[in-house]
Amino acid sequence: MIRRGALLSAFALTLVACGSGAPPLPPPIAAPPKPAAPPAEAPEAEKQERSLPAVTYEPKGNRDPFIPLETTGGPKGLTVASTRLTGIVWDQAGALALLEGADGIGYILRPGDTLGDGRLLEIGADNAVFSVVPRLGAPPTRLTLRLKTD
Repeated sequence: MIRRGALLSAFALTLVACGSGAPPLPPPIAAPPKPAAPPAEAPEAEKQERSLPAVTYEPKGNRDPFIPLETTGGPKGLTVASTRLTGIVWDQAGALALLEGADGIGYILRPGDTLGDGRLLEIGADNAVFSVVPRLGAPPTRLTLRLKTD
């Protein structure tokens, strides 16, 4: 099967050999379409109905959105000490610890997972043991969360 490029090359060589001098020029590129005519002007009453009211921003009493939010005092973010162990689930891969934060959000962790300022080390029958770093540069401490038995 002859490729198109080879066929065009052979055709150009034939034209040159016949004495035309130069290979044929490619076909001209079509002109882009003309833009559509602008829409007819709407009556002045319709223009006023379509325009949006002018809106201004009054910064009085609002915080500057470009200043980062920072809380003062106390630990920042989620801490293991502020959570409670609500359940332990076992599956084929091992145990899962079910924890609930102070804000009511639940977390499902396996040993090795991190939560806030701690890493889950192990899960027992009724407890979860975390390695917690209280401050930057301080040695980690062990914190054990226990299931509440009613």
